[in-house]
Amino acid sequence: MPAKPERVEVRVPTLPESVADATLVAWHKKAGEPVGRDENLVDVETDKVVLEMPAPVDGVLAEVLQGDGATVTGNQIIAVIEAGAVAEAAPSAPATPLPASAPAELRVEPREAESAGGPGAGPAVRRLIAEHGLDATAITPTGRDGRLTKGDVLAALESGETAPRTPPPPAAPSSAVPAATVEIGSRSPRRVPMNRLRARIAERLVAAQQTAAILTSFNEVDMSAVIELRNRYKEKFEEQQGARLGFMSFFVKACAEALKRFPVVNASVEGDDILYHDYFDIGIAVATPRGLVVPVLRDADSMSFAGIESAISEFGKRARSGQLTIEELTGGTFTITNGGVFGSLVSTPILNQPQSAILGMHKIQQRPVVVDGEIVARPMMYVALSYDHRIIDGADAVQFLVAVKEGLEDPGRLLLQI
Repeated sequence: MPAKPERVEVRVPTLPESVADATLVAWHKKAGEPVGRDENLVDVETDKVVLEMPAPVDGVLAEVLQGDGATVTGNQIIAVIEAGAVAEAAPSAPATPLPASAPAELRVEPREAESAGGPGAGPAVRRLIAEHGLDATAITPTGRDGRLTKGDVLAALESGETAPRTPPPPAAPSSAVPAATVEIGSRSPRRVPMNRLRARIAERLVAAQQTAAILTSFNEVDMSAVIELRNRYKEKFEEQQGARLGFMSFFVKACAEALKRFPVVNASVEGDDILYHDYFDIGIAVATPRGLVVPVLRDADSMSFAGIESAISEFGKRARSGQLTIEELTGGTFTITNGGVFGSLVSTPILNQPQSAILGMHKIQQRPVVVDGEIVARPMMYVALSYDHRIIDGADAVQFLVAVKEGLEDPGRLLLQI
């Protein structure tokens, strides 16, 4: 008599203290189907990120205890796998072809069905393709057995490598099949529910406005020295360090040094107490198709320029493919956001609570300035510091911005830490 398969519980990963619960977005397997070790079973969405939950063992998915859309907590059992079991093959009934007289909208050709994501594509992938009207055949798959993954679709959206599907021409209406009653030029709005990340972003931004006394101070930076230094060494830097030399590493270093001089800008409020952080974990805001996320550079003050650039580049790639971990998105003490990459000339960023300050970078633009009594054109950038006026006085905020400005206009200060 064969041994009874071992039943292995599938549990939600342990969630950080800042994340109360999560949502099961879409199961990729049904009860009774075979699963492979490390194969993605279900997408789990938290307030910060979408996680893929892999199967812990080979076997058969015996039970699904929580369905799509269910709210779950850390370490909760959501499914059971029979380890080593083999799924029973169910006889597949041949598809019954629809008669030629059936309505055109009910007749789906095999190739059309495959183009919705390809054989084996999960519901999350099919939903993304449908929402954006993409041509799945134009996206390069990287999943097992040539399947499209959610990361493939998000990467294609970001890179623009795929174009929306061209809809087939509408069939001529006949007496047997009434024409679709779609009003051309309808002014009815499209109602689309927020995803969990967008809803959480909205909630946090409103809370920041309601609980903190937010004030913004501005300054401008002459970027000539940074641009000259970058142009002089960028090729050698990339050749030797394996990373592109951008502007963000200069700003991270300048902010880290300024935070050391003005520690209250690196602090946070907890009740009636001020929490001073003696470390510098700087968050870098990254835009993704699902919304803004802020991965954190741990101990940014001790990182090299190459380490900062490599980490930020990796964060960007993994953020757009939905592969960041919760740990990488929690625990920052200060944030930098760069609206300049989208053309913003000036803005007032909102605090990323519980942090008490955030620096906004903006577009570099040639502007006339007075240098040594003469008007000259210089590459200038406005910088903005939004801060919680409950604990940060205007003098500290202004001096912090001046320290950042001095570090960028004389990059030698950053290397010598003066």
